Amino acid sequence: MLEHSKAFSGFSVDDPAAAKQFYGQTLGIPVSEENGLLTLHLAGDRDTLIYPKDNHIPATFTILNFPVEDIESAVDELVARGVQFEKYEWVDEKGINRRGGPPIAWFKDPAGNILSVLQD
Repeated sequence: MLEHSKAFSGFSVDDPAAAKQFYGQTLGIPVSEENGLLTLHLAGDRDTLIYPKDNHIPATFTILNFPVEDIESAVDELVARGVQFEKYEWVDEKGINRRGGPPIAWFKDPAGNILSVLQD
């Protein structure tokens, strides 16, 4: 029934202005705004909705994964832009997990939602 529906994902934030600045300026993702809602225009025509929620609770799981060719360069560039990577016990000094699966590093948006870059 829904196999032809152009589904999209969405998540909440507590401060849409901070989210717009973070995703648009810090991460460099095209962002549009309409009726108080933000839309991330991700590569591959994968738009994602960001909506304000007064009682927002950050996701405790990764809500967006960004595949990159070179995780070292991606982490360095994001750090230079002010992004702080999570320092879990299983990650190296840069915040990259290299145990099992592709190398991956996690960081949070201003609302506390978890994002990642992972080597493609």
